[in-house]
Amino acid sequence: MPKSTAVAPPRPVRWAGALVTTEGSVALIVAIVLVVRGLTGHDQSQASGFGTAIWFVLLGGAVLAAGIALLSGRRWGRGIAVVAQFLLLPVAWALLTDSHQPFFGVLLGVVALGSLAALFTAASVRWAQGYDT
Repeated sequence: MPKSTAVAPPRPVRWAGALVTTEGSVALIVAIVLVVRGLTGHDQSQASGFGTAIWFVLLGGAVLAAGIALLSGRRWGRGIAVVAQFLLLPVAWALLTDSHQPFFGVLLGVVALGSLAALFTAASVRWAQGYDT
């Protein structure tokens, strides 16, 4: 039977939480870099560096919060983490193909697929449903 009390997350959830926390942190670092570039006058002809930075803060902050939630045993972080990983897979593909950045594409793909695999193990699903693992 499902339990309403907090249950420590199983190891795969903690692994996914660490990966998702890293993704959110990287997004926030990118936002800082974009702001610095904008303030120092670098050419932003295709997109506003500040607008893109805001986007990275909003999404990166949500992903970071989801990762921290997973690490601390809060089940709500799993939904955000799963959606984020599915959204990152096409980004990884674009890095591999159109952007000609195979190193970053493979790295992002491995992290996203690894996070998804960890979040869909039997123990992780039982934990997410509220069952003791």
